[in-house]
Amino acid sequence: MATKAVGSKKPLQLLLFQVALLGPVFCGNVLVWPTEGSHWLNMKTVTEELIRRGHSVTVLVSNASLFIKSRDDTMEKFEVYNVPFKTDIIETMIEELVALWLNNRPTTLTFWQFYREMGKQVKNWHDMNRLMCDAVLTNHELMARLQASSYDLLLSDPVTLCGDLLALKLSIPFVYSLRFSPAFTVERHCGKMPAPLSYAPAALSELTDSMSFGERIKNVLSYQWQDFVFQSYWGHWDSYYSKILGKPTTLCETMGKAEIWLIRTYWDFEFPRPFLPNFEFVGGLHCQPAKPLPKEMEEFVQSSGKHGIVVFSLGSMVYNLTAEKSNIIARALSQIPQKVLWRYKGKKPETLGSNTRIYDWIPQNDLLGHPLTKAFITHGGTNGIYEAIYHGIPMVGIPMFADQHDNMAHMRAKGAAVGLDFSTMTTQDLVDALNTVINNSTYKENVLRLSKIHHDQPLKPLDRAVFWVEFVMRHKGAKHLRPAAHNLTWYQYHCLDVLAFLFTCTATAVFILVKCCLFCCRRRGKGIAKRKKE
Repeated sequence: MATKAVGSKKPLQLLLFQVALLGPVFCGNVLVWPTEGSHWLNMKTVTEELIRRGHSVTVLVSNASLFIKSRDDTMEKFEVYNVPFKTDIIETMIEELVALWLNNRPTTLTFWQFYREMGKQVKNWHDMNRLMCDAVLTNHELMARLQASSYDLLLSDPVTLCGDLLALKLSIPFVYSLRFSPAFTVERHCGKMPAPLSYAPAALSELTDSMSFGERIKNVLSYQWQDFVFQSYWGHWDSYYSKILGKPTTLCETMGKAEIWLIRTYWDFEFPRPFLPNFEFVGGLHCQPAKPLPKEMEEFVQSSGKHGIVVFSLGSMVYNLTAEKSNIIARALSQIPQKVLWRYKGKKPETLGSNTRIYDWIPQNDLLGHPLTKAFITHGGTNGIYEAIYHGIPMVGIPMFADQHDNMAHMRAKGAAVGLDFSTMTTQDLVDALNTVINNSTYKENVLRLSKIHHDQPLKPLDRAVFWVEFVMRHKGAKHLRPAAHNLTWYQYHCLDVLAFLFTCTATAVFILVKCCLFCCRRRGKGIAKRKKE
């Protein structure tokens, strides 16, 4: 009987031993303040992983959201608030943004005109953003409900402002998730990220870290101009933030309170530059091994034989093209031996070849991971570029707006892509670009090198991102990683007060020395004159 009793306790003892090894399991409560489009796709990957690890995640979203919707298969909870505008407003703003970049891409002659029009769109976005802020922060019933939920952390995308304000009002730490802020200004001024002008290219400048003298002039001017634009169009938020928090403050001071900045790039994409301990680079966190394709799509892919396939997508925000441009593209695709899978919702081009199939949606990651894929035609969005890097596929870039030109400049500099100008692109240009990246082995070798760098990390990007979110929840923040620069004024940060003091001391010493020398010279001169007189 005693033997049986001891034997029956062994499974229980083993279970207790395993629990002791694992330690206490922390399950947090996370609130999410998202941004539309591809920004949400990245953040959604993080939230789903948090849920898989036992955390509770609630997404705070407006009823006019274009992409962020609650569906039967969504893992997150949704807290929906009402705003005084409709979804079509967001669609119109996106269409106007794309049209501005396509029709008025800035040049030396159109620089001022472009940024004047861009300023109008930024103002419209901020006006809409302000309505979203008011809809949450002045809704006492909603705020009381959020307070009662006892969240441990807020995960925010700073492109849509007010996530930080909400976190402070709820007295919880917040973590940023972003590709980069407009002009990289928030990271530099608010996050105190160093940016040496000599080799750290300004965002949207399309420069690399190897700049000529002329390019360094352009880089310095780009930083100064972007700072001016930031202050002009973002500076008016200072009074709003002061009003909400009930004390004098600034937008930058508030954003600088972020515990961790999760930057959605990595050193396979970025040029080396200084960064801070509370900045973590997690580019490609959404990438994953390819899954099997749908049967019909797999049959089409296999029919390509030795020539393989080309994957083509201009992203989720470009819904349509002009008939002229779509026919130029379709004619080019019909001239290559590869089969082409093209994500496109517009009217079927008249010049579409038999080797090309159009889909409303394609499993892009799975297609890029297919062994028969030879090239990827992309608009240059960060998500698509990282999927190409992850699977080692060379690219033809047709950037259209926002950061896409800059992204493709990075890929061209690393030898993984050929870039085309959408506004001037001809059929032959696209044919030549595809033949170059497919038949010139250098492009494949370079992108495979980037892929090896991406995969050779101590932790996967998603695991790192989730670790730091959990870290902030466990420790109620990460103040020990916050640089002391946040406590300095701008002149203290640049040591201008020290330089002024040292200059004053030096000038005073020189002044006294000169006066002493002049005094001695005068006395000596008087002595000589006196002796001569005698």
